[in-house]
Amino acid sequence: MFTGIVEELGRISRIEPMSDAIRVTITADRVLDGTRPGDSIAVNGVCLTVTGLPGTGFAADVMPETLRRTSLARLDPGSPVNLERAATPQTRLGGHIVQGHVDGVGRVVSRAPDGDFDEIDIEVPAELARYIAEKGSITVDGVSLTVAGVGTADDGHWFRVALIPTTLSHTTLGVLEVGDTVNLEVDVIAKYVERIVSAGPQ
Repeated sequence: MFTGIVEELGRISRIEPMSDAIRVTITADRVLDGTRPGDSIAVNGVCLTVTGLPGTGFAADVMPETLRRTSLARLDPGSPVNLERAATPQTRLGGHIVQGHVDGVGRVVSRAPDGDFDEIDIEVPAELARYIAEKGSITVDGVSLTVAGVGTADDGHWFRVALIPTTLSHTTLGVLEVGDTVNLEVDVIAKYVERIVSAGPQ
């Protein structure tokens, strides 16, 4: 699991097609400390397994299912990515419980400065909207954020997040533009609660 606290910005250095997948190589620094093949690293919120450590980065294989369900297929060499190593028992839970299992892809529909902060509205797939609550938690491209507002429009559901200066400067969210797509992971606790309630008394 992860916490949604990005450790560093990496950069896609190479994308190699495979028979039924792709292999990405990502230049990084901090997340390489103590990392071995087989370890997990969240890349824009997607849990990937390290398959190799070539020099100043790490390699990971991305399966077709992951490419279909996330925004990783839209990345190119040179693209920045948010990186976080898997949590350990000693990790401070500064964000919230994040699995690295993307629930869907959202789209930035508006962005506006608000003093030192930026407010961003993200369109969310209808099937995920019920899990998103004001003041609740959500993961956007691997970043743990607090939901500042929710709503509906003629063309669907949206939620709002406010990005503090640290988030703007230390993650890819600082350069998001209207129309960009982002990986979304809703709060796993909300999904478990729904499952328990829908199952009814045993």
